[in-house]
Parts: sequence; structure tokens; C-alpha cells
Amino acid sequence: MWRVGNTMSQSPTPSQATILVAEDNAILRLDASELLKDHGYTVVEAANADEAIKLMESRKDIRMLFTDIEMPPGCNGLQLAYEVHDRWPKVLLVITSGRVEPTRDEIADHGTFIRKPYKPDDLLAQIDEVIKKVTLAGRRGNNQAANP
Repeated sequence: MWRVGNTMSQSPTPSQATILVAEDNAILRLDASELLKDHGYTVVEAANADEAIKLMESRKDIRMLFTDIEMPPGCNGLQLAYEVHDRWPKVLLVITSGRVEPTRDEIADHGTFIRKPYKPDDLLAQIDEVIKKVTLAGRRGNNQAANP
């Protein structure tokens, strides 16, 4: 159970998750970051894949990567997601694009895709759902391990 204020809750609060927003467009990156911060998440930002990898290497608290697909120069968001998944397999993946729609097989670890332009409420709901689903699955797995 998670304690939220004076009540008990079954799902984690946003403040318990740090999200890395990787987006080359500064305005879109700022918009997404502010939206997530206002919702209670801790947010770190990267303008490209190289910056994102450096942040991943230097921080141990990143729970989710939210990345655009088309990010010049260097590797794109799909490649970034695969590298993050290979090196940090517990990091959750949410991919976005307004031009490219990858198949399920193209997204590392069967991460989640949300098409741009997204509505703020849709993005928040999608991110909340991914975190909640993984947290609940982990909790069930811990209960099964404790009670064989």
C-alpha cells in the first residue's frame, strides 16, 4: 500500500517517479516537462539521445523514458529506447511522434506509443497507466515470491 496524505492508496503517486523527457524541439520538451511536473512527477530533460544517455548514466532515479522518435543528430528515439532497455531494463518506455508510427515490434520492450499532437490529459493518463500497471505487476510478483 502507498501512503498518500492521510489515506492509503493502491497505486504510486507521481512524485515517486522520475521521468526523462528526450525531445529535440525545445518548446515541445518544455511543454511536456511542465505538464509532467505540474502532475507531480520529477522531470529531467535531454535535447537529444546523447544527452539522454549521459543523464541515464549519471542518475539512478529515472523510472521512465519519454522520447520523441525523430531527434537529430545521431540516434533516433527508437534507437535510444533500445539502448536504454538494454542497459537499464527496468526503465519504462513511452515513445512519441507526429510523423512516424512504429509497429509494436519496433518499440523496445513493447513500450507504449502515443501520437503527436497528444492532448495533455491523454499523455498524463497514458504515463500514469504505464507506471501503475508495472507497479502493480511488480507488487503481485513480490507477493508470489513471498508466498510460494
